[in-house]
Amino acid sequence: METLDGMGYVTAGFSFLVLGMIVFAHAWYAFIMKFSVGVLPAVLALIHDLLLVVILLELFRTIINFLKTYIITLEPFLYIGIIASTRRILTTGAASAYSENLTNDQFQRYLLDVGLNVLVIVALVFAVYLARRRAPTDAAQLG
Repeated sequence: METLDGMGYVTAGFSFLVLGMIVFAHAWYAFIMKFSVGVLPAVLALIHDLLLVVILLELFRTIINFLKTYIITLEPFLYIGIIASTRRILTTGAASAYSENLTNDQFQRYLLDVGLNVLVIVALVFAVYLARRRAPTDAAQLG
């Protein structure tokens, strides 16, 4: 059963790696195709897609580390949350910037969305700080 469990992690990790490579290639293809329409929308879409690639690679790396140590660490998931919130801010910002009929209500929702995502980022950065601060004492206890 442990072998099957390990195989499951290997196939999931390999899938994250392959998906990351596919998204990376598609992101650059879409960037080249959108570049003639407008530089800024093409760049924002590329950044959005590349941040997704980073998330997929972070998941891949987390699985690799788990297979090496059989320990799941918290930090990669905190990083993924920070990247995902940053992606959300960029996405809503780009959508609002290119919306021609932006109402006051939509703008207020945009500000609320951005504000909440900034709070999530601050909380996750604080959690990374706490996790790193605590890590040396955990290692000392193991040794």
